[in-house]
Amino acid sequence: MLDLKQFEVWFVTGSQHLYGEETLRQVADHSQIIARSFDQSPTIPVRVVYKPVVKTPDEIYAICQEANVAPNCVGIITWMHTFSPAKMWIRGLSVLKKPLLHLHTQFNRDIPWSSIDMDFMNLNQSAHGDREFGFIMSRMRLNRKIVVGYWEQDDVLAKIADWSRVSVAAYELKTMKVVRFGDNMRQVAVTDGDKVAAEITFGMSVNTHGIGDLVAVINQISDAEIDQLVTEYADSYTLMDSLLRGGAQHSSLRDAAKIELGLRAFLKDGNFTAYTDTFEDLHGMTQLPGIASQRLMADGYGFGGEGDWKTAAMVRTMKVMASGLPGGNSFMEDYTYHFDPSNPLVLGSHMLEICPSIAADKPTCEIHPLGIGGKADPVRLVFNAPAGPAINVSLIDMGNRFRILVNEVEAIDVPEALPKLPVARAIWKPMPDMQTGCAAWILAGGAHHTVYSQNLTTDHIEDFADIFGVELVVIDRNTNLRQLKNELRWSEVYYK
Repeated sequence: MLDLKQFEVWFVTGSQHLYGEETLRQVADHSQIIARSFDQSPTIPVRVVYKPVVKTPDEIYAICQEANVAPNCVGIITWMHTFSPAKMWIRGLSVLKKPLLHLHTQFNRDIPWSSIDMDFMNLNQSAHGDREFGFIMSRMRLNRKIVVGYWEQDDVLAKIADWSRVSVAAYELKTMKVVRFGDNMRQVAVTDGDKVAAEITFGMSVNTHGIGDLVAVINQISDAEIDQLVTEYADSYTLMDSLLRGGAQHSSLRDAAKIELGLRAFLKDGNFTAYTDTFEDLHGMTQLPGIASQRLMADGYGFGGEGDWKTAAMVRTMKVMASGLPGGNSFMEDYTYHFDPSNPLVLGSHMLEICPSIAADKPTCEIHPLGIGGKADPVRLVFNAPAGPAINVSLIDMGNRFRILVNEVEAIDVPEALPKLPVARAIWKPMPDMQTGCAAWILAGGAHHTVYSQNLTTDHIEDFADIFGVELVVIDRNTNLRQLKNELRWSEVYYK
């Protein structure tokens, strides 16, 4: 995945010339100390770059314009050490295109009770300087992240880290290229959508290549390349006997490896970071990509089955957010239910394509009939996901806007063996309970495809929705259906 240290956020402190050179020197010194501390913090995954204190409308406008075009700058952190009259910020904020985090802190943690004087008060004015700055952003209806607390506190560092991860993902999404091999699955509604609106809203481009374009690349893969990848499969996974060299279905493993190599080459050559396919359009392919899609996701690519380009883009986006964190993110589907009144559960899976980044143990590599698609039996990785908190995230097109849904869930260890179910799977309890959680998802129009994340939280997705100004619906321990119905009605009014 991405090395997030190649990206940076800029630390910009606001002040004014009113206080004189000595005070401004102290403001600059303090700002450099904070920025350097953030940059060296193991918690914050990106570089934090100090920028000179801004004191005039022209300086503010210049730094905002510079941030807009800086190739590795994914956002700015602002702090008002002193009072910085907010009318100075209007022109700069009106052109800023990068995410903004407003840090409401002060250099000193404690009031120096015995020595505090007016010099100290004139220097340390964040308590009201940040309120002036906050007003102008509210007046301008600007989305931003607000973090309150002392700059050395762990919870402050964690919130800045979360926002910086999301800012990198937003930066990457704005130039993401999603390729669709074939069209959307016929007659399916929720996986379809307005690709032009998506590019306007998020920046990602979504375009189609015929399956023949991919097959032409697959057919160019050499036997030597296939040999090397098949060896990697054997080293990485537990192969079922029929797939071993000399086994009755070893040729199918080679076919699967050829498909993976062709897919990788196509995606790399086209600079695509996410893709879709559909079992309804496999002309010229021997089998539906199973292990290929699983392994590509494990390497950070986004994937969506049945032409679901929105979920493919979100898989990639959330993998970028989570770079370097333990746990994984995967394309997922609520597949079937366990309606035991004393222990209701959801079994999440898909035909083939669940990312092994969420696996509890070493996957097995297996081959079984698929039952749909009319192609040869596909090779896939089979495993269980472990217990732990997780979220399911869905991006849907509501016609006049995009909506992001989050359902917080609690995954459990798979309670019994599944000897006849040859797919990867996760078992979870949706919050706040099975009946409320499922009803809320359906009320909000959530898709059957999601991104399942073990290492991101609702806070990450909230920051993401705020950056792009899209609607967010959260289903968590506090969800009440009557209240949710009202919130959805209010959203219809807000988004016209």
